Amino acid sequence: MRNGCKWLRVVAAVLVIGAGPSRQVDASELMPATDLQREGRAASTDCVPLLLEFARGDCEYCTLLEQEVLEPMQRNRDYRRRVRMRRLLLDSDRPVRDFDGRNRDAESLARRYQVRVTPTLLFVDDRGQELADRMVGVTTLDFYGAYLDQALEQARDRLRHEGCCPHRP
Repeated sequence: MRNGCKWLRVVAAVLVIGAGPSRQVDASELMPATDLQREGRAASTDCVPLLLEFARGDCEYCTLLEQEVLEPMQRNRDYRRRVRMRRLLLDSDRPVRDFDGRNRDAESLARRYQVRVTPTLLFVDDRGQELADRMVGVTTLDFYGAYLDQALEQARDRLRHEGCCPHRP
């Protein structure tokens, strides 16, 4: 019995130490954009578009879109094979490395792409060039997934047409 109690104390100590202040990111959570140059290269290697969500922390429609559409997509292995997703929070002052390697804030990237409404989804290649029609705002979620699938297919077709993915179907 003494060894059993000792074992429980060891397990409890490991759990307490492991529950330190660092926050682990949920696999379904949309990752923030930090280095678009690196993300673009990774998307190009995988022969998939990079989906950029421009959002604000206080935007109810952004939260709705993330919870009802984007995060479930992130959990789905088939979508993870078809697209790489990152979020740009316009009200964050955290620098983001742009496709040209320069540090910028999300607001200046929004100006570059002429994003005026949140949420806005862009589908870009490894150079930051738009590959499909952007999706601006959310009015209803009823058909949003279908429109998103169409935009993803348009972006993938454009990548294949440009010769990015000759080896992929």
